[in-house]
Amino acid sequence: MTPIFKVELIKFSTITELPNAWNPNNYKVLLELMDYGNVGDISSEELKETCLILLSENEPVDAAIIILRYIFNERLNSGQIENLSNEMLEEKIWEEYPDLSLHEEFFNVTQLLYETYNGKFPHPEAVQFKIKISTENAEDLTVFELETESALIRLLAKSMPKNALINRLYHEQLESEEFKEAKNIIWQLNKEESGTNFIVFSIISSSYWFKDLKYAEIFEATTHADDI
Repeated sequence: MTPIFKVELIKFSTITELPNAWNPNNYKVLLELMDYGNVGDISSEELKETCLILLSENEPVDAAIIILRYIFNERLNSGQIENLSNEMLEEKIWEEYPDLSLHEEFFNVTQLLYETYNGKFPHPEAVQFKIKISTENAEDLTVFELETESALIRLLAKSMPKNALINRLYHEQLESEEFKEAKNIIWQLNKEESGTNFIVFSIISSSYWFKDLKYAEIFEATTHADDI
């Protein structure tokens, strides 16, 4: 018999910056790439502000190139970076780029550029939500142990309309035994709490995929993990 899970949306919010996306070391490297000089003289509290100021002294496209080169290094070639630096001014690259594995990093790049140029780049929007999954049979929760993302997305998709993007684009993967894209659709995942017959997950992803989830109430649904 297929297990049925009870799902409760505990919290849902829209965020414009991902936790721990940028740290002092990132700002130091960017400053060095912009030939700032001795970054050791800058206090930790002033690193971000100094980095944004120096970035803003460049044209937006040139600043985009600096950050893209730093983040993607050898993963993208010069031609790709140049094209993306122009496209980023108008397009939500963190939603539209074909390679989903780069989406979270594109979001972080756009967020820094958006902040630097006071909105000249598209407004970055992600979602952060917390869900509680319960079941009568504790053993049923093992479905979330190995291929957590695929099992979670299959469950959550059933609370959203059939015309929701994730249901339209990944109909086959939701029904099949393989959903390779799942790990890149969910950007950050934490198991916050667990008990005999429940688990609480905290999830961060693009609003592109899960904006319709905010309307979900308590619901019951089935799911399955990938066949590995």
